[in-house]
Amino acid sequence: MRIGAAETRRLKFWGWGFEDQQPAPEQVAEQGAGLRSHFGFEPAEVEQPARLEDVTLPEPRLAPPDSLASICSSDTYERAAHAYGKSYRDIVRGFRGEYGWAPDFVAHPSDEDDLARVLDWCADAGAAAIPYGGGTSVVGGVGPLDDTALAGTVSIDLKALDRVLEVDPVSRAARIQAGATGPGLEAQLKQRGLTLRHYPQSFEYSTLGGWIATRAGGHFATLYTHIDDLVESVRALTPTGWWESRRLPGSGAGPSPDRMLIGSEGILGVITEAWVRVQERPRFKATASVEFPGFDAGAAGVRALTQSGLYPSNCRLLDPGEARLTGAVPASDDGPGAALVVLGFESADHPLEPWMARALECCADHGGRPRGEPRFKDAAAADSVVHERGGGAGAWRDAFLQAPYLRDTMIAAGVLSETFETAITWDRFGDFVTEVRERAEGALREVYGAGSVTCRLTHAYPDGAAPYFTLLAPARRGSELEQWDEVKAAASEALIGAGGTITHHHAVGRDHRPWYDRQRPDPFAEALRAAKRAVDPSGMLNPGVLVDPSP
Repeated sequence: MRIGAAETRRLKFWGWGFEDQQPAPEQVAEQGAGLRSHFGFEPAEVEQPARLEDVTLPEPRLAPPDSLASICSSDTYERAAHAYGKSYRDIVRGFRGEYGWAPDFVAHPSDEDDLARVLDWCADAGAAAIPYGGGTSVVGGVGPLDDTALAGTVSIDLKALDRVLEVDPVSRAARIQAGATGPGLEAQLKQRGLTLRHYPQSFEYSTLGGWIATRAGGHFATLYTHIDDLVESVRALTPTGWWESRRLPGSGAGPSPDRMLIGSEGILGVITEAWVRVQERPRFKATASVEFPGFDAGAAGVRALTQSGLYPSNCRLLDPGEARLTGAVPASDDGPGAALVVLGFESADHPLEPWMARALECCADHGGRPRGEPRFKDAAAADSVVHERGGGAGAWRDAFLQAPYLRDTMIAAGVLSETFETAITWDRFGDFVTEVRERAEGALREVYGAGSVTCRLTHAYPDGAAPYFTLLAPARRGSELEQWDEVKAAASEALIGAGGTITHHHAVGRDHRPWYDRQRPDPFAEALRAAKRAVDPSGMLNPGVLVDPSP
């Protein structure tokens, strides 16, 4: 089997990160016990993950033709690693070695010709084809399938399509293959002094094609919040032919072909490359941590910032619980705790002192006061650089990047660590967050007997914001998935019932389907089904995501 060089360092087959990043068993036990104590949960034995050699997979039901044998694999690691994404449910099943389903084969196309031959094989065999980028879906976007009617399932791993193919420095755009990971494409763009500046939490492992397919949210908390804002044109292979839009800065020529592919989650075609808008690498940066007397006051400050036209790159509000949990506000602080806004600006063109000064004035109008002095960085003047990782902003950033790794240990310790996110307009914001929080806390008490719900704002707009909730609770061994189902349903019902969206940036997948079906207009659902029938008549591409297969 031909694989890219990046595959010589293997990812965990069940969890987040590489195999060599898994702590030793005694470290997992120590960290797990510490986590339960930190959260105030009763002590419990810390479990160890299943070993790959103990995993049993169903026998493959089909085999590739000889012409594809060199790029296909059915070995245990490949199939197990591509069976699940990275949702709580996926991690629990992988941790326990529960693999009642797995793709029959994993294909690693090295170019578009390989991909076309793989799709032809799947069509001829009556098999499902699941596009696979970094496998970081937290909503059941890559399996398992209810595939009893299928002849088999092929996971199509696109990470070998990982190059920046072309750069247009005049228009400041780049043509990049869909399998390029965040670090991979940034390293290639850096050679030209450019950056995409799209940093989802999954940045290390997720891919450009995955970002486009799931309408991923990224680094910027205002203005350029989603990959949508950075896409110029998209190229994809469908079972009926190539789908490629004309490269333009904008167009009013009917519904956008790109917008149909952005968020399509692999049901309309396999994205192979895209032209994306890039930027000069930022030279100037400014950061600050601003305390507010409460979450509502912080939300008012964030609203003022989004409606000011300043467009901070980071404008994240943490409620007191979230601020303490991440260490952004010390737990030793007296009183109920402060809400915290993590504020940042960046520019390749100009110093940012005036922008930060005006932003802090907006915050002060609503009771916000800086924790320490703002920090400024000029990448071209080393002697004037102020280290930007200190303070509350630095603590929050570190916790944000480490959270996916820490979740593996939480599962070993029997701790539910789950998130859900949404968006709502400012006029409904206060009542909405209160209602959703109360219903989520009620579900935790009923199902787990204990637990906590914290909230932060990840993205903000002039007309609303994206609340992001974190749930922590002591799980009951062996019943984690049933418990998760109950809490997930309660939280999702709260979001939809209170008028929010079932997801702001985590995509739909299979986990959100019941509530997505209720959110979208019925005529639109019929139009989407018709579009899928037109480009994928047999329903082979990622069946069960967004729409049900046609009879």
